[in-house]
Amino acid sequence: MTSHFKTTYGFERRDVTLANWRTAPFSCWSFQHVSEIVPTSPIRCASEMPETALAGAAMLDAIIDTGLAEARTARAFLDYAHTDAFVLMKRGEVVAEYYAPHSHVNRPHIVFSVSKSLTAIVSGILEAQGLIDAEKPIGHYLPEAKDSAYGDCRYRDVLDMRVSLDFDEAYLNKDGAYARYRRSTLWNPPEPDTRSESMAEFIYSLPKADRPHGGPFFYASPNSDLLGLVLERVTGKRFGALMSDLLWAPLGAKNHALVSVDAQGSARAAGGICVTARDLARVGEMLRNGGAVDGRQILSDGWLTDMLTAGDHDAWLAGEPNMMPNGRYRSQWYQSGEEDGAFCAIGIHGQWLYVDPAHETVIVKLSSQPNPLDDELKQDNLAFFRTISRLAA
Repeated sequence: MTSHFKTTYGFERRDVTLANWRTAPFSCWSFQHVSEIVPTSPIRCASEMPETALAGAAMLDAIIDTGLAEARTARAFLDYAHTDAFVLMKRGEVVAEYYAPHSHVNRPHIVFSVSKSLTAIVSGILEAQGLIDAEKPIGHYLPEAKDSAYGDCRYRDVLDMRVSLDFDEAYLNKDGAYARYRRSTLWNPPEPDTRSESMAEFIYSLPKADRPHGGPFFYASPNSDLLGLVLERVTGKRFGALMSDLLWAPLGAKNHALVSVDAQGSARAAGGICVTARDLARVGEMLRNGGAVDGRQILSDGWLTDMLTAGDHDAWLAGEPNMMPNGRYRSQWYQSGEEDGAFCAIGIHGQWLYVDPAHETVIVKLSSQPNPLDDELKQDNLAFFRTISRLAA
């Protein structure tokens, strides 16, 4: 007799392991059940209030130009793009949403590197409180990092991905530094006869590249995990509690979130946060409203203005980006550089938070895309977001 689990997902629960949880088809389940795979820490909202998804939205089935001949409606595009959850907000109201049969409105989904952008918001709040000075060196906050690549870089260099680092962000690497990184975060099984190390030990072992800090945009996830270590050090709080106190509870999130942690309890601030699509949309709406929720300022307007306007376009181009030719990167967020002022947070396997201020639109798309990167699909997503932002009533 076929189990209900296998009927829903096409495989049995026992088939999902630490070795395969980020690969298809297992990811369509594991990306929404991360706490069953790796250690996690809670990020609590003020009071859980389970939500009910919209019964339907005609615009999902209207014929639109998605740029793909095989996907002539929004719903068809979302299916094509391996979507688990999709939320479209217009002027603060949810006007359309979509959940795959295996997904649910109240189920937290891992957002991978969108975590970096959420971590940066927490950092920005602490900066306004005077606990963080972005111009100070990392060694001021973490003296133990002095012999690593981070020993002589500024906090700002880390925020903007302009650290000189000898590291390859190779997501499919199985035997090099990136595989070591994944093992240190407990995202991969240990290797026989290989010494285990904490995430911090791995980060502090990374050497500097043969160039100065503050140069080209150079994307490296350990930078953002380092930010999490700094935030815990300056506050004396664990990351989950800190994000709860400063962002999740004040935001009015309706569901608890969570973050994966290593063997020492250090959070994967770079990629381990899990949230519902609606709560992530609330983050985008808070940013669209100048850092405020219901008239209460959560994030300072000065930090937000800097994030949206101060990225170095030349540094971005020098990093040879494969998207957003007019773009910039500042404080762990991407700016499109287009007239609509769109900016976004992006995670591998198809995670997006996209904000279009000109059209008063916030879009969240959470996915179990088999290819972690898929640059062509990334461009398809951006084109779809631009189209749907302009069509939303």
